[in-house]
Amino acid sequence: MEQNLFLIFLAAFIVNNIILMRFIGLCPFFGVSGKLDTALGMGSAVLFVMLLSSWISWVIYHFILTPFGLVFLRTATFILVIASLVQFVEMFLRKNFPHLYTALGIYLPLITTNCAILAVSFLNIDYEHNIIQATIFSVGTAFGFILVILLMAAIRERIELAPIPVSFRGNPITFITASLMALAFLGFIGFLGLAI
Repeated sequence: MEQNLFLIFLAAFIVNNIILMRFIGLCPFFGVSGKLDTALGMGSAVLFVMLLSSWISWVIYHFILTPFGLVFLRTATFILVIASLVQFVEMFLRKNFPHLYTALGIYLPLITTNCAILAVSFLNIDYEHNIIQATIFSVGTAFGFILVILLMAAIRERIELAPIPVSFRGNPITFITASLMALAFLGFIGFLGLAI
């Protein structure tokens, strides 16, 4: 069981990274990865919302939607759960961390539509995870999101100082960098047979 939980974490964290291997959650990845502090703030918010939304969604799906034959409402229900949690995070950051709240800007409310968070809720159901496996999968996915967004932020801060031709500055070099990162993570496919 412990090994199985470790494999679930490792698969979600690095082998099937939500951003670089599944290409889900690209909007905040490109939008907030310009600076390390905002990337860390976004990663922390995503971790909190992803973990809580996966718990709440799992409980609602297994104890309300499935027993009452309301499985067709899962998308709307999961989005409602995520939107409520994002509102909580937004109020908390506005009150306690106004600088981070301002730095995240429009990307904070966009966590509601961050398909990575919704995808984790769906994948937990589709993979038939129990609540412990769902927790490990959600934490692994969130840490994978944080790892990649921090790596991209560190690289982008270095790129700002690099002598890059004018035609490659800004988005072109960012997309090239992201594609090279995805190629690097592609090397983990099949690692311990974890490709899902």
